[in-house]
Order: sequence, then C-alpha cells, then structure tokens
Amino acid sequence: MAVPVPEVIPIAYEPRHRTESIGRYADGQFLASVTYAFPQGFRLDDGWEEHKRLYTVLHTFDAEGRYRDSDIWCAGTWAEQQRDPHGDDSVLRRARVRLATLLRSLPRRSYTDIAVRPFRLTYENVLFGLVIREDKDDDGEPETWAELYPDRLAFAAPWDGTYDT
Repeated sequence: MAVPVPEVIPIAYEPRHRTESIGRYADGQFLASVTYAFPQGFRLDDGWEEHKRLYTVLHTFDAEGRYRDSDIWCAGTWAEQQRDPHGDDSVLRRARVRLATLLRSLPRRSYTDIAVRPFRLTYENVLFGLVIREDKDDDGEPETWAELYPDRLAFAAPWDGTYDT
C-alpha cells in the first residue's frame, strides 16, 4: 500500500552532502544549492556542453514551509567550465562564491533539517522546485514521491528527510 505524500516534506540536513546548504534563518527556512541543469525538452546531441548550465539557487520559505521566493543565477555552462576548470574565474568557483554570498545574507542562519511544501517554478526554461511525482513500481502498484529539481533528489516513504538520487 502506497504511503501518501505528506503536506510538508521533511528534508534532512547532511553536512558535506547534497543537502548541506539547508536550514533556518530569521524569516523562515532556506534550501540552497549549486547544480547543473538542462533546459526542459533538451535532447542530448552534439553541442550539449553549451546547454548544460550551472546554477546557484536559494529558495526561501516561511516557518511553516510555504514557498516565498527564489534567487536563481546562472554561473555559466559546462563548456565554459571545461575551458577553465581550476581558474579563479571558473564557472564552478563563481557559483560557489555566489552561494556563499547568498547564504551570508540570511540573518541568524543555522544549518539544520527543514520541512517545506511542494512548489515549482521555471527559470530560463529549467524546472526548479519540489515536485510531487507518481509512477508504478515493478509490481504495477502506484508509488509517489517528491523530487527536488533540477538537483534530482527524491524524497519518499518513510518520509524521514533522507533522499535518493
């Protein structure tokens, strides 16, 4: 029997892992990351390196997990990163600096578990959000989960905040 998706999805704080930049601040909760993404509908072919973009993302929520706002910034493409992978102005370095700046802007920030409601938005034709997904398992039974886009982290029963990739 499928366990229904809770109204508010727990997300566990895991230092040095994909949920290391989440927590609470003076005005509520935050979820931040640096992540690569392709635009919706993109087909992998020649030139994909120019379409794979690195984003710095900061989503904010109120104390009850209701979505407030997002700060999304494209640092550059995979192709740019490959041309200067270790330089002071590399795409990855720019993205990490931007993330650190955004996080420092959150008053009374603390890194900890959060719980947020599903949300979605599109920026530069890329899906961002915590989206409820449905499919059938191997036995044909319905299963539901919440997936963080574009990071592709899946949260599911037992709804303890841990994720699968």
